[in-house]
Amino acid sequence: MPAERTREHTAPVAAARRRRLRADQARQLADLLRRQVLLQGFPAGLLPHEDALGADYGVSRNTVRQALDLLRAEQLVERVPGVGTVVVGAKYPHGLDRLMGLAETLHEHGRVTNEVRTMAPVPAPAPVAERLRLEGQDPDVLYIERLRRLDGLPLSLDLTYVPMDVGIELLSADLENTDIFRLLEEITGQPLGTAEITLEAVNADAHSAAVLQSPRGAAVLMLERLTHLSDGRPVDLEFIRFRGDRITMRGLLHRSV
Repeated sequence: MPAERTREHTAPVAAARRRRLRADQARQLADLLRRQVLLQGFPAGLLPHEDALGADYGVSRNTVRQALDLLRAEQLVERVPGVGTVVVGAKYPHGLDRLMGLAETLHEHGRVTNEVRTMAPVPAPAPVAERLRLEGQDPDVLYIERLRRLDGLPLSLDLTYVPMDVGIELLSADLENTDIFRLLEEITGQPLGTAEITLEAVNADAHSAAVLQSPRGAAVLMLERLTHLSDGRPVDLEFIRFRGDRITMRGLLHRSV
């Protein structure tokens, strides 16, 4: 009896481990294939047959199918009857090791345009005044909300705060076709210097999802960035929500010990 009870308990555990292992392998394979998809590593955008992928990566055909299901859920690939699995989506690279505007970053991939949804002077919220070092100065900031598109495709929703002595010049600037970074350098007469950034994943609220044409509750990449002029003055505080299915963040990091 004890041996039978042991077998009764052991069999479900072993089966669960096998299922979990297959899920782990599928996720690992999806990570490897995703990079090739994003870097256009498959000729003509056609992935190898499932059997070939299984042989190349040493996994079962079921594991391959689960991995491809994960990529389909990300809208990166699709199964076409009579053809196979083809690449249908793309993500655009956004560098994290250089201080550049979106149009500068993506100039090789198309034209970035900005829909200015809101632009007006507002009283500076306390956290904004603190980050922009506005204590004892003009209590107003210029608030700008822009929907940014690449060749018409919604990519990000940018909320920007700029000190009013600089922002006053932006009211008459061409924000629809020009990065704010370039305008700030022209207005202040000095180059931008450094930026502090925080990157995290957040769920899209109803407003952001509607504007970005993204499913409500879908994950978006939130980039908070405080940009300084070359003399160290903070001049631009931004909260940028990127569609996570259309942007990938890349950077080159150096180890220092």
